[in-house]
Amino acid sequence: MSGTIAMLLLGLGTLLVGNGLLGTLLAIRARLEGFSNTAIGGLMAAYFLGYVMGTFLVPRLIRQVGHIRAFAVLAAMGSASVLGYGLLVHPIAWAVLRIITGTAVVGVYMVVESWLNEQATHSVRGRIFATYMVVTLLSLAAGQYLILISDAGTLVLFAVASMLFTLGLVPTAATRVHAPQPLAASSVSLLHLFWLAPLAAGGAFIAGIVSGAFWSLGAVFAQRVGLLEPGIALFMSATIIGGALLQWPIGRLSDHLGRRLVLTLVSFAAAGVALLSLQVMYTSLVALTTYAFLYGGLMFSVYSLSVALMNDRLHTPSDALDATRGLLLIFGVGSIIGPAMGGSLLDWFGPGTLPAYSAACLGLLGLLGLIRLIWAKPIPLATWVRFTPMVRTTPVVLELLPQTDTQPELDLSPPTQGT
Repeated sequence: MSGTIAMLLLGLGTLLVGNGLLGTLLAIRARLEGFSNTAIGGLMAAYFLGYVMGTFLVPRLIRQVGHIRAFAVLAAMGSASVLGYGLLVHPIAWAVLRIITGTAVVGVYMVVESWLNEQATHSVRGRIFATYMVVTLLSLAAGQYLILISDAGTLVLFAVASMLFTLGLVPTAATRVHAPQPLAASSVSLLHLFWLAPLAAGGAFIAGIVSGAFWSLGAVFAQRVGLLEPGIALFMSATIIGGALLQWPIGRLSDHLGRRLVLTLVSFAAAGVALLSLQVMYTSLVALTTYAFLYGGLMFSVYSLSVALMNDRLHTPSDALDATRGLLLIFGVGSIIGPAMGGSLLDWFGPGTLPAYSAACLGLLGLLGLIRLIWAKPIPLATWVRFTPMVRTTPVVLELLPQTDTQPELDLSPPTQGT
């Protein structure tokens, strides 16, 4: 792996530490300021709205002013918006700032990932993608513990997050890279994806709902059940680390048993773990953390399995790239709905609603999986592609996926099957 790629990953990792801190800090500070859970869910959903908006707006900005100028504009917007939360403490102001932050963050990711794609040679694309996913999750997990360095009721932690956003840009700005090619738009209809692979498209949607609810309301849930800042950091990071560590063995299992079966089992298992956490949320931090670790591994796997299932149905790398971009948009829509609905449910029924809400959504996905297992034709083994662990970032990084690499050397051979 070249020094340029390492610098790009270092820069993004630093920025993601700040973003991980910011999400949890906002949830804690909002509770301290007396915001309702409905308001918290709404303003957190605004981040994902900005994220989805940015996937359409940022490529247009890049085409008009170029990667370097777009990078500078988005970086300034992101860093300033982070400080704005500490200066303008109001739900409406925060919702507007969350849209700006979401747009700026997805834009910065797009530019950096474009450069990453430009630097990645064919022989190391898969390894770089795997490293990128690990860096993403571990950086977000590390950011949770920065809430311990100061009082969440002051401006200090917002300043720290803003500094990390800015410092994350330094390695990238100091790296010599050529201007990447513009991002191509997806040409696949979302309705066509639901028709082609209903379980894959439904899985991406449900994954967005439960993932958005976790990122937006997980810290609120932890605080409502009585955890202090160290416990909140432990709960959040355990879920994220579970997602980083368990996706690989779950994916390998799906390479042997089939994507539909494993996605169905994972959905039911994640729902079951979420319900089990209801039994211990007030009584045992150790048990709650253990369930959080297992839930994270299962919950984060739903999106990866959905992408793999969709790719099993396709025949060319270009189709896989377009379809994966479409699933990313479906995931984004779910991410907006998840916290918006979850926040209201928390207000109406209490903190136990969050795991129950997630369990209900995952249970519905499991039922859809059962229906597809019974009624749908099996996917031919020859069309299977190898599973790749992943998390939602931007459409740009999808070009690093081995199964969407459009170079002629691509190996689309099916995985070796076990007995």
